[in-house]
Amino acid sequence: MLDVRCEQPGETVRVFSVYGFAKLDEAMQEQLRQSLFCLGCGARAYFRRASSDGKAACFGSLYHSDECPEYRPSSASKEHEADIAAVRQAIKQEDGLSIDFDAPVRLGRRSAGQSTASSVREPKSSYEAHPQHTSDTRAKAAEQAEDALQAPKLGLKKLLLSLLRGSELAGSDLWVYTDEIHRWRAKNLFVNFADAIPTEKGAPRMYWGTLSHADKDMHWLNPTDSREVGIAISDVRDALLKRFGIKERADFEGAGIILFGKCFYTKDKKRKIIKPWSQDPKWIYLLPAED
Repeated sequence: MLDVRCEQPGETVRVFSVYGFAKLDEAMQEQLRQSLFCLGCGARAYFRRASSDGKAACFGSLYHSDECPEYRPSSASKEHEADIAAVRQAIKQEDGLSIDFDAPVRLGRRSAGQSTASSVREPKSSYEAHPQHTSDTRAKAAEQAEDALQAPKLGLKKLLLSLLRGSELAGSDLWVYTDEIHRWRAKNLFVNFADAIPTEKGAPRMYWGTLSHADKDMHWLNPTDSREVGIAISDVRDALLKRFGIKERADFEGAGIILFGKCFYTKDKKRKIIKPWSQDPKWIYLLPAED
């Protein structure tokens, strides 16, 4: 994409070329980043600055409609269609799916870090509690565990690709298992950053969307989808950078992301913070922006 539409609240709509936007000072770029849209289909767009490995500055979007004149599928995009089809099939033909948090991260020649945590766990008060384990509750738990084992297993990458392309997953009644015990309706589990609100008792969700930019120290990520949300990654930063081969801020710009985490308000209630549920990076998936 060579040009984008910029819609700053309360200001006249402007059109920027990538060359003109790249010439703006960094402070102005940061101010405008989350107000960029595709001229062809109106999808939210990103700006990625020139990187140290020689990649030129560019505009792009992971939300293009299939009919958008700016949508030019790369070879990687064509390979993604099979992943999206797997999710579509699960929605139409299955009663549930299981998230494979251990699915490998393939980064070409870049090595991925190893994950160590064993299981997702929400605070006990957030789950449906059974004070006494009767034969009925044990049988129900065993049946649910069996259902989880039989459900097709899909990695975070496939789920994220499907969500970014506007699939029915986010509004589906499909059961989604995060482990053998805990399951959620897809429509209650998957939440775009634009719709993120703190949940009762801090219950986790799978938050997803695209990234606008990171702060200079890469401790905070800012979604393209909402100015009111920030993603705090300090506790998992080093492991995350290693796992996805992140070397500089530009690597975050325009990337798709999905993470299992909790949402809460800042003290002044003006912003919402999303924090990964675990320090293990396997509960997060980053999909690099396309060149």
